[in-house]
Amino acid sequence: MTGLFLKSLLGAAAVLIIALLSRSKSFYIAGLVPLFPTFALIAHAIVGAERGPADLRTTALFGLWSLLPYAIYLLAVYWLSTRLALAPTLIAATLAWVVAAAALLFVWMRVYGNA
Repeated sequence: MTGLFLKSLLGAAAVLIIALLSRSKSFYIAGLVPLFPTFALIAHAIVGAERGPADLRTTALFGLWSLLPYAIYLLAVYWLSTRLALAPTLIAATLAWVVAAAALLFVWMRVYGNA
């Protein structure tokens, strides 16, 4: 239970940092905070401890490939932000991420199987 509480505090701290940065003259740094590898650290610790170095490497490789859907999301936000209102921009960008993530999973399963 303590671990769950600490993780929720970490999430709350990230939201607070994002909110504070978004109000500063360096507002763009707020886009870097969500990229801190909080969940990647947790995932890598669990995979590394339970499955070993080979599976940890596979997880890291998949993590690298997972940057593509995120890049597509950011490109959609960048392009749509001057064409649509905020909510439709974010919805469309999220849908673009979902499609790209599904394509990534499809290709990964074809190339690597259940590796």
